Amino acid sequence: MTAAVAGVLQAFLAEPGTERYGLDIMQATGYPSGTVYPILMRLQRAGWLAGHWEDIDPAAAGRPARRWYLLTPDGATTARTELAAYRQRFAVTGPAVPGRPTWAS
Repeated sequence: MTAAVAGVLQAFLAEPGTERYGLDIMQATGYPSGTVYPILMRLQRAGWLAGHWEDIDPAAAGRPARRWYLLTPDGATTARTELAAYRQRFAVTGPAVPGRPTWAS
Protein backbone atom coordinates (compact mmCIF):
# COMPACT_ATOMS: atom_id res chain seq x y z
CA MET A 1 0.00 0.00 0.00
CA THR A 2 1.27 3.44 -0.90
CA ALA A 3 0.77 6.62 1.10
CA ALA A 4 -1.63 7.85 -1.60
CA VAL A 5 -3.81 4.72 -1.38
CA ALA A 6 -3.74 5.00 2.41
CA GLY A 7 -4.86 8.64 2.15
CA VAL A 8 -7.75 7.80 -0.16
CA LEU A 9 -8.88 4.96 2.09
CA GLN A 10 -8.62 7.16 5.16
CA ALA A 11 -10.85 9.74 3.46
CA PHE A 12 -13.50 7.09 2.82
CA LEU A 13 -13.20 5.66 6.33
CA ALA A 14 -13.77 9.09 7.87
CA GLU A 15 -17.43 8.61 6.85
CA PRO A 16 -17.69 5.01 5.59
CA GLY A 17 -21.40 5.12 4.73
CA THR A 18 -21.12 8.32 2.70
CA GLU A 19 -20.73 8.44 -1.07
CA ARG A 20 -17.78 10.51 -2.23
CA TYR A 21 -16.72 11.76 -5.66
CA GLY A 22 -13.25 12.36 -7.09
CA LEU A 23 -12.93 16.09 -6.43
CA ASP A 24 -14.13 15.56 -2.88
CA ILE A 25 -11.42 12.94 -2.33
CA MET A 26 -8.82 15.22 -3.94
CA GLN A 27 -9.74 18.00 -1.51
CA ALA A 28 -9.71 15.63 1.48
CA THR A 29 -6.30 14.16 0.66
CA GLY A 30 -4.51 16.97 -1.14
CA TYR A 31 -3.59 14.57 -3.95
CA PRO A 32 -4.05 15.60 -7.60
CA SER A 33 -6.51 14.01 -10.00
CA GLY A 34 -3.75 12.00 -11.68
CA THR A 35 -3.18 10.25 -8.37
CA VAL A 36 -6.74 9.98 -7.05
CA TYR A 37 -8.64 8.74 -10.10
CA PRO A 38 -6.36 5.76 -10.87
CA ILE A 39 -6.60 4.75 -7.19
CA LEU A 40 -10.40 4.99 -7.30
CA MET A 41 -10.48 2.79 -10.40
CA ARG A 42 -8.15 0.19 -8.85
CA LEU A 43 -10.15 0.09 -5.61
CA GLN A 44 -13.37 -0.31 -7.58
CA ARG A 45 -11.92 -3.16 -9.68
CA ALA A 46 -10.74 -4.82 -6.46
CA GLY A 47 -14.29 -4.65 -5.05
CA TRP A 48 -13.41 -2.24 -2.24
CA LEU A 49 -15.53 0.54 -3.77
CA ALA A 50 -18.84 0.55 -5.60
CA GLY A 51 -19.31 3.34 -8.11
CA HIS A 52 -22.09 4.85 -10.18
CA TRP A 53 -22.72 7.92 -12.30
CA GLU A 54 -25.25 10.35 -10.94
CA ASP A 55 -28.38 10.78 -13.02
CA ILE A 56 -28.49 14.51 -13.80
CA ASP A 57 -28.89 16.74 -16.81
CA PRO A 58 -25.47 18.43 -17.00
CA ALA A 59 -26.95 21.45 -18.79
CA ALA A 60 -29.58 21.98 -16.09
CA ALA A 61 -27.10 21.32 -13.26
CA GLY A 62 -24.46 23.54 -14.81
CA ARG A 63 -21.77 20.91 -14.31
CA PRO A 64 -20.83 17.46 -15.56
CA ALA A 65 -22.29 14.36 -13.92
CA ARG A 66 -20.23 13.05 -11.02
CA ARG A 67 -19.12 9.49 -10.48
CA TRP A 68 -19.94 8.60 -6.89
CA TYR A 69 -18.00 6.00 -4.91
CA LEU A 70 -18.91 4.16 -1.72
CA LEU A 71 -16.89 1.71 0.34
CA THR A 72 -18.34 -1.76 0.10
CA PRO A 73 -18.77 -3.63 3.40
CA ASP A 74 -15.84 -5.90 2.50
CA GLY A 75 -13.86 -2.88 1.32
CA ALA A 76 -14.38 -1.09 4.64
CA THR A 77 -13.27 -4.13 6.62
CA THR A 78 -10.24 -4.71 4.43
CA ALA A 79 -9.34 -1.01 4.38
CA ARG A 80 -9.33 -0.86 8.19
CA THR A 81 -7.13 -3.95 8.38
CA GLU A 82 -4.72 -2.72 5.71
CA LEU A 83 -4.49 0.78 7.17
CA ALA A 84 -3.72 -0.65 10.61
CA ALA A 85 -0.93 -2.75 9.08
CA TYR A 86 0.31 0.29 7.14
CA ARG A 87 0.39 2.42 10.30
CA GLN A 88 2.22 -0.27 12.23
CA ARG A 89 4.72 -0.92 9.45
CA PHE A 90 5.62 2.69 8.93
CA ALA A 91 4.80 3.97 12.43
CA VAL A 92 2.92 6.85 10.86
CA THR A 93 1.71 9.08 13.67
CA GLY A 94 1.18 12.39 11.93
CA PRO A 95 0.95 13.93 8.51
CA ALA A 96 4.12 13.41 6.51
CA VAL A 97 3.16 16.33 4.32
CA PRO A 98 1.33 19.39 5.73
CA GLY A 99 -2.33 19.24 4.82
CA ARG A 100 -2.36 15.50 4.25
CA PRO A 101 -4.37 13.17 6.51
CA THR A 102 -3.13 12.13 9.93
CA TRP A 103 -3.04 8.36 10.26
CA ALA A 104 -3.00 7.98 14.02
CA SER A 105 -6.44 7.24 15.41
